[in-house]
Amino acid sequence: MPELMTSYSLTFQALMLIFATLLVQNLVATMAHRKQGRYTPGIIDPQLSHGSFVFRSHRTFINSLENLPLLLGPALIGILSGFDALKLGVMCSIYAATRLIHMGLYYAIATERNPSPRSYFYMVGLLVSIVQLVMVLIHVLRLP
Repeated sequence: MPELMTSYSLTFQALMLIFATLLVQNLVATMAHRKQGRYTPGIIDPQLSHGSFVFRSHRTFINSLENLPLLLGPALIGILSGFDALKLGVMCSIYAATRLIHMGLYYAIATERNPSPRSYFYMVGLLVSIVQLVMVLIHVLRLP
């Protein structure tokens, strides 16, 4: 097991950064929601839009949750199947960086425009997830 941890250390570090980012997003969204004058726990006012930090912090967190399985599943399968550790680590690291930038832009820029600056980083993260999924799938299909 220690050899696995060493071989995939870049992947594990990137995954921990992704999880830490998700935790920060959860805390920010929760605090923003609670600071409203009136709120119902777990419910975002449907009248809110990108002009509201409550909306943007909530969407940032939910968007990260929605996208995590597409990266995490193939990453775990890649680790367990012996996929190239460096390639997996680089892909997970790029994804982690794009999610951080996406988060910062979503918090900072209130725009209804699409594509917005955050959209480009969302797309890079999505492409990394797709590439990783395909590469790991090909690897798994070639296993004896």
